[in-house]
Amino acid sequence: MDWVRGEKLGQGSFATVSLAVPRGRSSFLPPLMAVKSCGVSHSSSLVNERLVLEELRDCPEIIRCFGENFSYENGERLYNVLLEYASGGSLADKLKKSGDRGLPESDVRQYTKSLLKGLRYIHKVGFVHCDIKLQNILLGPNGGVKIADFGLAKRVGKKSAVPRCELRGTPMYMSPEMVGAGEQGAPADIWALGCVVAEMVAGAPAWSSSNVAGLLMRIGVGEEVPAIPGILSEEGKDFLGKCFVKNPSKRWTAEMLLNHPFVSDQDLDDAALKDRLTNTASTSPRCPFDFPDWVSSATCSITSLPSPAHFPESGLWFCEESNFRKESWSISPAERLQGLVSEQSPHWSVSDDWVTIR
Repeated sequence: MDWVRGEKLGQGSFATVSLAVPRGRSSFLPPLMAVKSCGVSHSSSLVNERLVLEELRDCPEIIRCFGENFSYENGERLYNVLLEYASGGSLADKLKKSGDRGLPESDVRQYTKSLLKGLRYIHKVGFVHCDIKLQNILLGPNGGVKIADFGLAKRVGKKSAVPRCELRGTPMYMSPEMVGAGEQGAPADIWALGCVVAEMVAGAPAWSSSNVAGLLMRIGVGEEVPAIPGILSEEGKDFLGKCFVKNPSKRWTAEMLLNHPFVSDQDLDDAALKDRLTNTASTSPRCPFDFPDWVSSATCSITSLPSPAHFPESGLWFCEESNFRKESWSISPAERLQGLVSEQSPHWSVSDDWVTIR
């Protein structure tokens, strides 16, 4: 596998992400990728990510992995994993650009449906992501969602060889059972999904706290759940209510949530939407199933920046050793169409100091 390292995209708690291009013509590598690299001596999390992604490679809502290799750069032996490059950045980036207004509910519904498809597949194969948050949800040039950063992912039911109290993930997105008992199954990802949806709508994290210890107490003890944004539709509020159930055995699954009204009508592809907006002679649909020509528009976009390793509100840095990682329908049809069909080309500069990797 021969490729060239480009400009640095970002730095995580244990790995660096850079742009990469294949050297020469390649039949299986895309023209632009992201390479995630770290020193061989502390590459266990990155190795885990590659192994998990290999088992999840058939899901269009999950970032793709193109392989691994080793390189020797600047006096250090590196372990590299080649991944899709998501030129649209992360949902955290998109939310930041919106200011404190949050995202339109129509967008939130679409992103949520795609996330649920990805989570359904992850859980069906037998894994838990363990770190669902806005920074780990990437967007391709066409706005398609890609779940990324599987460094903390684990197989359901797998226990540590050495019994210990283990906290996996980002405190603000942790489930009550994770905090209270160290349990992290598929329901924990659904709780985190609820936090993501609430944050996209409100423009601010679902929990408001500047103290990590205090936040963990609120999550793990008592009956308090994250605030549900008042501006959310009744369907949205009910959806979040199904995510924010303290008892994980009673929390809805990804499969169940995909049939919830909040997301069940989000299957219009671009062509169908254009037809609805431009064909004035067409008959208005009576229900979501009145579109016989619907075709799944699952596309393969290309991974982006690694998730930040700093928990901003507490000033606390989470390292791998401690198993922490950081962290209305009011839009017009025309605006929505423009957002769906606009083309966004990757913006990256060519460096004069490329490094050839073999």
